[in-house]
Amino acid sequence: MVTIEWFGHSYIRITGEKGPSIVIDPHDGGSLNLPEFRVHGDIVLVTHDHYDHNAVEMIQGAKLVLSQFRGSKRLENTIIQGYKTYHDKTKGKLRGENTVYIVKINNIKIAHLGDIGHKPSDRLLEALRDVHVLMIPVGGVYTIDAYEAWEIVEETQAKIVLPLHFWVPHSTTPLDPLGKFLNIAKAGRTRLDTNKLSISTQGLQNIKRTVVVMPDPYSFHEAQ
Repeated sequence: MVTIEWFGHSYIRITGEKGPSIVIDPHDGGSLNLPEFRVHGDIVLVTHDHYDHNAVEMIQGAKLVLSQFRGSKRLENTIIQGYKTYHDKTKGKLRGENTVYIVKINNIKIAHLGDIGHKPSDRLLEALRDVHVLMIPVGGVYTIDAYEAWEIVEETQAKIVLPLHFWVPHSTTPLDPLGKFLNIAKAGRTRLDTNKLSISTQGLQNIKRTVVVMPDPYSFHEAQ
């Protein structure tokens, strides 16, 4: 069993039954006009060095921080792979580089695309093929847009799609709302009343492609 938690924007924590907990792209809340989430994590992964993705100080108990890590690293029962990409369509000339992370934990393959701003290379698409959970930016403006995101979903054949980096109520970041992506996503829809998604290898066997929608960050922050 693996639990994935979303804390708004692109801030994710992955926790397996065994092995380290992994936090990806923490934000500080205030700079985005979102709630502040200080959470525990053993490992912190940063996809790129922008203020809304690199608030490592929000993570308590971190034993290892990997910022824009490229290559492969095994930690207990977890494999982390980092792939160089770009934040724009001009090979980083506009917004710099970005890292795509693929995490394999408890036999579940999870990908976080950070702020990717272009179609992935054939090499990266092959690495992403048949990913169980694809966490992908859909809000456009600074990244790929909703249409480009859906093309990547279809090419990777992801089973579970978790949209990231879109406008939410109260946020000051001028991104497209999630509805734009949902309107073109040809997949099942699961709306949760919590920011936690639990999945197992057995549960993934017969699942059809599903987009998971979690509630507004203010909603689950107030409930904690």
